[in-house]
Amino acid sequence: MDIKLFETTQELDAYAAALIVSAVRGNPEAVLGLATGSTPIGIYAKMIDMHRSEHISFKRATTFNLDEYVGLRSSNDQSYAYYMNQHLFAHIDIPSEQTHLPNGMAEDLPAECERYDRMLQEQPIDIQLLGLGHNGHIGFNEPGDKLSGGTHVVELKEETREANARFFASMDEVPEYAVTMGVGSILKANNILLVVRGADKADIVKQALTGPITTDVPASLLQTHPRVTVLLDREAGRKLAQ
Repeated sequence: MDIKLFETTQELDAYAAALIVSAVRGNPEAVLGLATGSTPIGIYAKMIDMHRSEHISFKRATTFNLDEYVGLRSSNDQSYAYYMNQHLFAHIDIPSEQTHLPNGMAEDLPAECERYDRMLQEQPIDIQLLGLGHNGHIGFNEPGDKLSGGTHVVELKEETREANARFFASMDEVPEYAVTMGVGSILKANNILLVVRGADKADIVKQALTGPITTDVPASLLQTHPRVTVLLDREAGRKLAQ
């Protein structure tokens, strides 16, 4: 596990974007695993800058997102489909048919999960971008006695819904369920890029990266992967040396 600490958000974002773009430079048909939330916004902005200033093309790349809320249409401004268009897809040259998210509006959600897993098997992810939840979740894989390997529907923990409530008009509007890639799917990525910021994540960073491997901290399973790069700001990483 390669852990790097950064003094500024700008440096962290630039480094993360460069890693993702380098995958596309090395293989124009690269498959990128993408994340949402506040963590990747600056990274996507840097990728857009590189697309424009360095003429990086994403025309032949493919993307798979980690998750999507159940019950939100892609036109809903709180859906992750909307988020991805707003923060990345609309600003680069990737064809829309090469961008994939789980369909949270599917009438048959188990069938949708199977469909998504088949696509992931057909096009393995070259580099998977991850954030880290306060309770150690990656994607929407919440702590529990056991974890699902493949794409599945998950009931969101109250603390996860509370953490995401800032994006909604009220807590009542935060969906209770989501479709998420499973931990097994995430761990099949050739390379994993975990990005974490803020003092409020310092405890869970230490647990995930140096604590026991346990389903109570889903991110701890990243310790089993041979190629994980962890990018932290100083506050998020301040307890690692303790």
